[in-house]
Amino acid sequence: MSDHSFATRAIHAGQEFDPTTGAIIPPIYQTSTFVQDGIGGFRGGYEYNRAGNPTRTSLETQLAALEGGVSALSFASGLASEDALLRALLRPGDHVLLGNDVYGGTHRLLSQVWGPWGIETSTVELSDLDAVRGGIRPETKIVWIETPSNPLLKIVDIAAVAELAHAAGATVVVDNTFASPALQQPLALGADVVVHSTTKYLGGHSDVLGGAVVFGDDRFVDAVKFQQFAVGAVSAPLDAWLTTRGVKTLAVRMRQHTENATAIAEWAAARPEFATVFYPGLATHPGHEVAARQMSGFGGMLSFGLAAGPGAARAFAEATELFQLAESLGGVESLIGYPPEMTHASVRGTELAVPENVVRLSVGIEEAGDLIADLEQALAKIAGR
Repeated sequence: MSDHSFATRAIHAGQEFDPTTGAIIPPIYQTSTFVQDGIGGFRGGYEYNRAGNPTRTSLETQLAALEGGVSALSFASGLASEDALLRALLRPGDHVLLGNDVYGGTHRLLSQVWGPWGIETSTVELSDLDAVRGGIRPETKIVWIETPSNPLLKIVDIAAVAELAHAAGATVVVDNTFASPALQQPLALGADVVVHSTTKYLGGHSDVLGGAVVFGDDRFVDAVKFQQFAVGAVSAPLDAWLTTRGVKTLAVRMRQHTENATAIAEWAAARPEFATVFYPGLATHPGHEVAARQMSGFGGMLSFGLAAGPGAARAFAEATELFQLAESLGGVESLIGYPPEMTHASVRGTELAVPENVVRLSVGIEEAGDLIADLEQALAKIAGR
């Protein structure tokens, strides 16, 4: 399967037809346990749903193929996947170097859940290689990269940071949720592990929660798989199946997400109401050249900084109609959010605090002209307050 194109792998990897009936779609194995042929006689290696399920195996095979990894593990949520990876890799006294613009839940997990257990976290501007060098310590175990970052769309040179991290003996983890494997392949750029909230672009339809860890080699597979089994935050069969179904259209969806987001970013860049447009597809974006080199498209996420300040940003987020006010991202429908009080409320007052005038868009696959018209009416609405 590795010699096929991305779009072909997305449809066929791990998706063999059912040998019993010939059903072209693998069934959902909605079961909690599996009958044994004598004690320890597991059919296909399946014993108990927490330990393994054929539907979950199909998804894990599919995800590994898309990221170019040796294997993948699927979890109940993105944060569950991150937590299992951290449990496997970290011990008290270890240090994690994190970008200074990341998903608030990741920072909360590291600082508020793992911090009390002796894990130290610090943040730097990962696009500044001198800052990365200065931030890596002898006890640094993980360099954690988000690119594009959430919500300010910062771009990190994965290959360059990986080289610095590996020279110091650190493991490189890349959260590839914003780009998806359709647009970016971190393992090929030197990352060791990729994590996803499969809730987002991989599932793609805002109807399922999930997470995944994909491995570039075998070093950490058994340790993370043990955490998956022992702690138990696994994908339910139906959730795994829904994610698999979403992944099959990932390639074509990401093309439309990118086309629409590019049109909106270019429109916004010409509007005086926006002081800043955060989108790596714009030539004015400081990470544009790196993004163009390591991504095959710039994705469907962008953020605006409203020139009129926090009040206008908050009002703008509440004034759209097609863009629905909600947390999450990556679905076929367009969403808008106000990160300081929504997705990133947990980092207010920290070094990761999002500017109060920023709104974030997850641009869907509707007609771009309709989406721009909706943003225009929202601007007109708040101008007439």
